Amino acid sequence: MSILIDQTTRVLVQGITGSQGRFDTQYCVAYGTNIVAGVTPGRGGQDVEGIPVFNTVRHAVDETGASASVIYVPAAGIKDAVLEAVDAGIKVIVALTENVPRHDAATAVAATRAAGAWLIGFNTNGMVSPGKSKLGGIGGDRADELYVPGRIGVCSRSGGMSAELSAALAAGGYGVSTCISMGGDPITGNDMVEYAREFEADPDTDGMLFYGEPGSENEQGLAKALQEGEITKPVVAMIAGVFQESHPAGLSFGHVAAMIRSSDDSASAKQKLLSESGAHVAHRLGEIPELLNAALG
Repeated sequence: MSILIDQTTRVLVQGITGSQGRFDTQYCVAYGTNIVAGVTPGRGGQDVEGIPVFNTVRHAVDETGASASVIYVPAAGIKDAVLEAVDAGIKVIVALTENVPRHDAATAVAATRAAGAWLIGFNTNGMVSPGKSKLGGIGGDRADELYVPGRIGVCSRSGGMSAELSAALAAGGYGVSTCISMGGDPITGNDMVEYAREFEADPDTDGMLFYGEPGSENEQGLAKALQEGEITKPVVAMIAGVFQESHPAGLSFGHVAAMIRSSDDSASAKQKLLSESGAHVAHRLGEIPELLNAALG
């Protein structure tokens, strides 16, 4: 199995006629993703790679039964794009846009939560269930090489590190059930612990791998779930950014959200908390398979 998407998921692309939307769509179709529609206002009746384009998400959903959307819209329009998808009944929304204004991001997140929908992003390169479906630019034209099917769920704050984590798993004889780049913006649709709950419930996921960074309370939420016994499957965590602790507080490195405001925000503090909560903390990629071997037996 996998979480959130599989080979049956019917996908639409908002902004499919733009250069990035068109580019990623080609690779997703080649991978096997079931893309059934595109949406660009004013371009209804056209097609991209044989995929019909509609003027509105509602029309696309009514005609094709799409249940997931990938959004290629600039920051100024992303809130409206997400709200349109939610209003049309889309349940999995991948929003690649970065540096989304916080008020707009908060509005979009509130709407998706109220509708019981998943919002992956903001500032993500997508998600992949290896051998089944991929949404967004994740893996590019090498997704088959980078994401080997298997039984480890991966969730990463960094899109680029998603590939590194999955490659480390493959080098150690493991594969991926689903890999999610949850987004690097300060406000993201869903928290790390929510993906952990999905992996916990998935019978074909044996363990989990998380990649975090300074800033946000994602790792604290995961630690709490481990402490309370809500997450029982083995968890390996890699938290980058210890170097940042030698710099003044309040500076971002990499993602805008990777900012230390208090001691709890630091990578070292998160590593310590997760370790004390029962997670297996890796300090380099090569340790990941070793820790999984020990945890899974």
